[in-house]
This record gives sequence, C-alpha cells and structure tokens, in this order.
Amino acid sequence: MAALDNVFHGLHQQGLLILANVADAGGARLVERLGSKAVATSSAAMAWSHGYQDGNKLPLSLLSSTIGSMTRVLGVPLTVDIEGGYSDDPEQVAKVVEAVITAGAVGVNIEDGVASPKLLVHKIDAARRVANQHGVNLFVNVRCDVYLKNLVPTEQRLEELLKRGAQYASAGADGLFAAGVVEPREIAAVCRESSLPVNLLWRTGLAAPNELQRLGVRRLSAGSSIAEFLYGAMDGLARSFLDSGQLDTHTLKAHTYGELNALMALQID
Repeated sequence: MAALDNVFHGLHQQGLLILANVADAGGARLVERLGSKAVATSSAAMAWSHGYQDGNKLPLSLLSSTIGSMTRVLGVPLTVDIEGGYSDDPEQVAKVVEAVITAGAVGVNIEDGVASPKLLVHKIDAARRVANQHGVNLFVNVRCDVYLKNLVPTEQRLEELLKRGAQYASAGADGLFAAGVVEPREIAAVCRESSLPVNLLWRTGLAAPNELQRLGVRRLSAGSSIAEFLYGAMDGLARSFLDSGQLDTHTLKAHTYGELNALMALQID
C-alpha cells in the first residue's frame, strides 16, 4: 500500500487523470484492464448496488467489505467516495477513514454538502490524523458543493468555492473537487487560484479532455453517470425479456440519478 499511496499522489502532478467510477470489484477489475492508472468508486453506484440510497446511508460494514473485494483484485491505487464521511461527528468520520484504509484504499473523496465548511475542516483533520497513524499518505480529495447544490447566488459561486477551497487546503486536503463547474472561464479561474489539483465532474457540455488539461484540470470523474446508464440498460433488457422472452438492445437509455435514488428508497429497513 505504501507504494500505491505515493503513486496516486503522483498521478495528480501532470496530465489529466480520468477516472471511470465503479461500484464493485468486477467493475474495478474491468476498468483497470482497460488501462486506467487508478480506480475510483462512485458512492451512489456503490450504495445502489447494495439496494441503499445515496446520501450517507450505506452501512460501514458493506462499505468496508466492498472496498476489500476491490483491492483484492487491483494492482493500481483505489480511491473511495465516502460522501460526507457518513456522519457529522469527526470522530465517527475517523472510524470510517480507518476502515477504508484498513481495507486497502489510498484515497478518499469527502464532501461538504450543505453543512458549514468548518465542519468539513474538522473532518479533514480527523482523516489526516488517522491516515498518519497508519502510515498512509492518504489522498484527501474534497468535494465542494457550492455549484452542484446551488449553495449561494450564481454571481457569488466562484468566490465562495475558492474561499472554501483555501480553507480545505489549509486543513490538509490534497485535491479540490469543483463538482458542477463547467464554464471554461470559471474552470480556468479555479485552476489558477487554487493551490490544490482540481478535479471536475463530467457533465454534458463539459470541454474535451485536452481542453480541460490546457485549462489546468488534473482529474476528471464520471461520478454516478456510468451507473445510471448501466441501470438504464438493465431496465431495458429485463423489460424486453420479461415481456417477450427476447433481448431488445435497441431501446437502451440511462436512468437518471433521481430515478435510481428514489427506487432505492423503497427498501424495507
């Protein structure tokens, strides 16, 4: 693991690291075989694969066992989306990070959501403390949700994102996940002003990878998009087979994030 953590840090220092987020060990192995230099999970895809909603609802035991199943088959670094750390208590977040590290991951994504940035600062501190105790150079990628969740008026978004990014950098973050930023001028400003490698979330209309790299972006994530298409394909295939006994592959489409998250709410706790 000691080698993989440093390898993962190095992948953010030059070029553009493209990560096709996965939910399970099979997906992780497939992505590695396709040549990916690292593997990342999607919190939503992982939760949905176990029948849970996205949104800090996946039990720690399932998170840990799923990570372990991935690292068992991988030879490249694995980074895990832990949402908001599955708790607002930094000490509980520390336990989550410890479980992630113990299972073999060398990076985490952690997000601020609608909570105070100060809370995430405490969570970053807890994550860094645990990683240091285990001797792991953990890559802490912080997702700032100012754009993604429309936390402030449009004209204030860039300033607020940069302000939060500076706070998170001072707290020990290694990367800034500027999810929801798609306009080239704003992308360039974030990359220019942030001291951290900038990660973007794929969205329709986002510039091509070579242009993102020119703007200064160091990491591009698929998020839950791949899983949304996979579940849409499963729906179409299963529907045609149940209706006709035939596999109709001509009507495949993606399910939306909202449709999938609502579906998982039907579980009986």
